[in-house]
Amino acid sequence: MIEQVAPADIYPCLTYADAIAAIDWLCRAFGFTKRLVVPGPDGIVQHSELSLGTGVVMVSSPRPGQQPPGKAGGNSATVSVYVSDPDQHFAQAVATGATVIQPLRDEEYGARGYGVTDLEGHNWYFGNYRPGAYWDAPAGNAENA
Repeated sequence: MIEQVAPADIYPCLTYADAIAAIDWLCRAFGFTKRLVVPGPDGIVQHSELSLGTGVVMVSSPRPGQQPPGKAGGNSATVSVYVSDPDQHFAQAVATGATVIQPLRDEEYGARGYGVTDLEGHNWYFGNYRPGAYWDAPAGNAENA
């Protein structure tokens, strides 16, 4: 059994052109532990969780509005924040002028959340998911370390 460490409520989400290679490299170079990889179509990474101490970073493949550094048309990182009521939070964010880049939805890995950009164009994801929920789960749709 892998010891589950309760991460903070804020954790970065990084986008890589080759997320599979990036995950391997981050583990070898920086000592991260691969906890979860959710594969997508055509060999992409929909979602992943890597831990180092009590910290967690999530790595994914490019998607609309989220591109690796140096690519036009997107940001390479998203600030991901746990909120207990994503529906209420979404309504407040939209009413205040946040620009929706991912509608409020139920994710394939069990979360409910949404993505927005703030007044300067930074990407944010708010949802009721904390990394670590699947670290001890048997591999099914997701690949464990």
